[in-house]
Amino acid sequence: MTQQYYIYIMTNSYNTVLYTGMTNNLQRRVYEHKEKLVEGFTKKYNINKLVYYEIFEDAYMAISREKQIKAGSRQNKIDLVNSINQEWKDLYSEL
Repeated sequence: MTQQYYIYIMTNSYNTVLYTGMTNNLQRRVYEHKEKLVEGFTKKYNINKLVYYEIFEDAYMAISREKQIKAGSRQNKIDLVNSINQEWKDLYSEL
């Protein structure tokens, strides 16, 4: 089985704060954010809803995509989420 890598965007319950990250285990990482198991931005701003993700088979491509998204404007991130999740529903249960 091929290793997979994920870039993802999470937000709070009001969809006012956006967080972009990268991981090799999306289900575990989102769980960590939801349960506030890791100190930092997501804990401080109550980031608890997965609204967007992409899957890669190459870590370097995932890292490059994460940097591209982070360098983009807030509106670009909003447009990205809207492109697949117009209701901004939590995608965690679909993993």
